Amino acid sequence: MGPASVCELRESFATLAVRKPVTGEEIRKERRAVLPMGAKKINFMRRRATAKPDSISQRRYPLRMGVPVSQMWTVASYVIRHKLAGRKQYALVLMLEPLFRCNLACAGCGKIQYPAHILKRQLTPEECFKAVDECGAPVVSIPGGEPLMHPEIDEIVEGLVGRKKYIYLCTNALLLKEKIHLFKPSKYLTFSVHLDGQREHHDFAVCREGGYNIAVDAIRDALRRGFRVTTNTTLFEGTDPKSVRAFFDEMMELGVEGMMLSPGYSYEKAPDQQHFLGRARTRRLFRAILSNRKPNWRFNLSPLFLEFLMGQRHYPCTPWGMPTYNIFGWQKPCYLLQDGYAETFDELIRETEWANYGTESGNPHCANCMVHSGYEASAVNDTFGSLGGFWATVKATLSRYPDASALKLLDEPVAPAHPLVQIAAPAESLEESRA
Repeated sequence: MGPASVCELRESFATLAVRKPVTGEEIRKERRAVLPMGAKKINFMRRRATAKPDSISQRRYPLRMGVPVSQMWTVASYVIRHKLAGRKQYALVLMLEPLFRCNLACAGCGKIQYPAHILKRQLTPEECFKAVDECGAPVVSIPGGEPLMHPEIDEIVEGLVGRKKYIYLCTNALLLKEKIHLFKPSKYLTFSVHLDGQREHHDFAVCREGGYNIAVDAIRDALRRGFRVTTNTTLFEGTDPKSVRAFFDEMMELGVEGMMLSPGYSYEKAPDQQHFLGRARTRRLFRAILSNRKPNWRFNLSPLFLEFLMGQRHYPCTPWGMPTYNIFGWQKPCYLLQDGYAETFDELIRETEWANYGTESGNPHCANCMVHSGYEASAVNDTFGSLGGFWATVKATLSRYPDASALKLLDEPVAPAHPLVQIAAPAESLEESRA
């Protein structure tokens, strides 16, 4: 991609930033105006750039963008710089895990099954800053564990905001109202609240009754204070697509900036191993959920990654795109697998045998994975790798994906899930599921 392409992308983002809907009456007035053609055009464009959107236009023709344009441009320019430099492996999002301990014990989680002496450990702010500076990614996701349990999380966030990193602080929100006074609203800080669906399903998934209500109350409080808030939803076997779509409506009504989705990954340490989706079932489920979209739904994900989940695109895994740093160091090869650790980010990139991972590798642990930490970076790379990829992203952003067959999938009976409280599971093949 050359400088001309960069300029075209910059112009496209600038257009997205200033375009606002214009009412039909304003357009008719412009057409009736008795002005020379040149003057009419200038006047019309001036009014188009400054007109306040009317509610009808917003409802009927919304621009469904779950990420601010400034953040989009920061990521785009970062990717383009690496492409112009000829780098093929670089970090897009740093998964920074300052601790593993949590105030929930979700049966599908593989991060909290460590012994007590490990759960007591945590990264210092200085260790976090060193990892962020070393990696250089423009976006930092802070999962866990529960980050709000870290006694210096406010100092960590303040330091990252000072570095102008876009931060997604992932939280179950049980402590959010109690801790929110520690933070200041900023375009660089987003609370990404873990909600796995509507009230009953979420409380079931996280094994805590009332968790949904607490999280929703905390979201309202954060929005009232001026914070950016998104949701993070993991889907498992037995998910009702109708319920997920209703959940989207609830979140948009609540006022969150955007929603993130991902199929669950079968962590070896997760107590429940029966309800992780195979690839074929993932595509079927996401096709039912994401086809025939409502115009007000906003997703905090690459549109092309959503097409990947629906089975409309094929991408190789790019695990280096979202590297993980935690109390053990730089985790090989990705956020989901633990095949050793590197002392530096450079060592992680140079010494990891990347060909041994991803669906193409034949690695059984990767066979069913379609998680964003492995594939969203692939989709972003596609978006900014060419004008064709960028145009595909624009079309995907505007499309509602009409699909009559997908509507029929919504009416199919959903097999009830078994309780997510199992401590052990029978040994099963990890090869890609076709069902």
